Amino acid sequence: MLRIALFLGTNIAVLLLLSVVCRLFGIDEWAARQGVGLGGLLAFAAVFGMGGAFISLAMSKWLAKMSTGAQLITEPRNDTERWLLATVRRHAEKAGIGMPEVAIYDAPEMNAFATGMSRNSALVAVSTGLLQQMDREQVSAVLGHEIGHVANGDMVTLTLVQGVLNTLVIVLARIVGRVVDSWMSGGRDRDGGGGIGYFVVVMVLQLVFGLFASMIVAAFSRWREFRADAAGANLAGRASMVSALQRLAANHGESTLPQTIAAFGIAGPLAEGLKKLFMSHPPLPERIAALQRAA
Repeated sequence: MLRIALFLGTNIAVLLLLSVVCRLFGIDEWAARQGVGLGGLLAFAAVFGMGGAFISLAMSKWLAKMSTGAQLITEPRNDTERWLLATVRRHAEKAGIGMPEVAIYDAPEMNAFATGMSRNSALVAVSTGLLQQMDREQVSAVLGHEIGHVANGDMVTLTLVQGVLNTLVIVLARIVGRVVDSWMSGGRDRDGGGGIGYFVVVMVLQLVFGLFASMIVAAFSRWREFRADAAGANLAGRASMVSALQRLAANHGESTLPQTIAAFGIAGPLAEGLKKLFMSHPPLPERIAALQRAA
């Protein structure tokens, strides 16, 4: 529940901050005085919506390392680290991608994640809990799942989806805001651009539209988990992938991954009712059943 709230809050906070910035610096008013049309509004929204999303992606590896305390394996210190590097290298070669950076982070739960700007410049990290509580065949399947995310370009695609939706939210909120502000002013042109009605409407609509956008992003995130499971089954064996998911399901706890990378973990938070619309991961029983049906 807390992570769902944080996921929504992060996206919505960015959009609301944009409204405040536009208000303080008079960007919306300047656009209104200049007679900026739909094309200009789209360009303005794309700069903020897409630009912000891709800046976040470009910083993803650095943020992931900083927020989890992940330690890169450069020179293996033991058999486990040597095995991890060899397994990731084998999966990466089979998937046709460049060798990712490999890291371990200290966390009690069984989890792993992949992030990065491109297929050939990624980071794959596993928790100490995963290494302690799974056998090597299961860990290999989890690594295959994460390599599947990288090979499928999921980080970039998720960023594009988020950026496009942010752009639409910004545009739609301002179009409706102008209509409402015009109605409130009796159809009179304002020399200074939009009034207080415009500002309030834009803020509220970005909140509402942002909720719907988050549902779409979460739905796409759930779909990509099924694809990554299939990739893990292809790289490490279907039985190993099913076994790894069953192990996760038997001891599923709250993830300690920072919210900025929670959607990239092997397992996500649980939810019920309408909260399921905002889940970044499908329920583990559904993922297991999908793999078993595909056998």
